[in-house]
Amino acid sequence: MALALLAGCRADPPAEPGPGLEAPPSPALSRTAPPSAGAAVAETVYVPVYSHIYFRDRGREIDLAATLSVRNADPERAITVRSVGYFDSDGRRVRQYLEAPVALGPLASRAFVVEDRDRTGGVGASFLVAWEAAAAVAPPVVEAVMIGAASSQGISFVTRGRTVRPAP
Repeated sequence: MALALLAGCRADPPAEPGPGLEAPPSPALSRTAPPSAGAAVAETVYVPVYSHIYFRDRGREIDLAATLSVRNADPERAITVRSVGYFDSDGRRVRQYLEAPVALGPLASRAFVVEDRDRTGGVGASFLVAWEAAAAVAPPVVEAVMIGAASSQGISFVTRGRTVRPAP
């Protein structure tokens, strides 16, 4: 069976063009190399987070701790996180997490935490993360993990960031 599988994987040599047939174009010459998937130099990323969540009726709530994770997904190049802002349900900035830009080496990450008793953001809180790189890189993975517990109830979930502003 292994021999049958190997024989099925053999590529036959291309047929020589005969009279009235054109040679197929060489793949290397017929198209240019595709751009890197997801290549970017700078972006602003929006990440929804929740300081608490309602369950059953609106009268019951669970406070949530939120951890924002910014992960450099590029295995070869560094990125710089320019700013990490935390905003409330009305879109007002609650706090700025960085006093100066922070470099993240290849595959490095940085976490930013909103404590479970901090309700300043509300149920519609969000982060805006601005990052940049000196050259095209794989965009970072920016997501938040929320977790909380009350009595015997526990909840955890993840939200993913989405690019809202590419580099100018």
